[in-house]
Amino acid sequence: MNFLEKYGIVPNNSKLFEMAFTHKSYGVNNDLGYNYERLEFLGDSILSMLVSEYLYKKYHDKGEGQLTKLRSNYVCEAALIYYSEILNLDDDIQVFSDEDMKISKNEVLSINADVFESILGAIYLDQGIEKTRQFLEKTIFPYIDKEIIFFNDFKSKIKEYGDANEISIEYKLIEEYGYPHDKTFIMEILVNGRRIGKGKGKSKKDAEQLAAQKAIKKLNIN
Repeated sequence: MNFLEKYGIVPNNSKLFEMAFTHKSYGVNNDLGYNYERLEFLGDSILSMLVSEYLYKKYHDKGEGQLTKLRSNYVCEAALIYYSEILNLDDDIQVFSDEDMKISKNEVLSINADVFESILGAIYLDQGIEKTRQFLEKTIFPYIDKEIIFFNDFKSKIKEYGDANEISIEYKLIEEYGYPHDKTFIMEILVNGRRIGKGKGKSKKDAEQLAAQKAIKKLNIN
């Protein structure tokens, strides 16, 4: 776990960090009795809180809605995947995979995002909130300062188009498949009842965003 040394983290309980890298499939197939999901749950809340705090202090002139949109950009799955890859967290992730249970590229990316959050949960429990904040100061806050865009809200953009032109925008679930903890969704977007595009994602919201992006391109919405 080279990232621990890089960021000056000396574990008090190394088991927490082992857990943070353990996917459920690996835990089950090796009878470990643990995986990263509980740490991911904790890390998700910590990430949201600390990014919210940083944005609140940085942007004194922005209201709740603007801050919420800004936060979404830095805690979305695309951003988490990027952080995870920059830190090379995938080098240490424990995942079980065989011929009958191959992990798709989308699943790998989703796991990378999960592990970034589980690592935050582990750092918080092992080192405390201040050390966790310092870790984010080195890994995420610089992207906020540079105003890097990870997430474009295509749903909001096409909704504004629909509202301005009195056109109805709807989303319909076409298909869902996969294990309960690792599903894939296919959503369709209907513009005035006409099928315009489809999107696939690990959540309904992600699939809707991709469907909206395709509709925007097809309808030539600037």
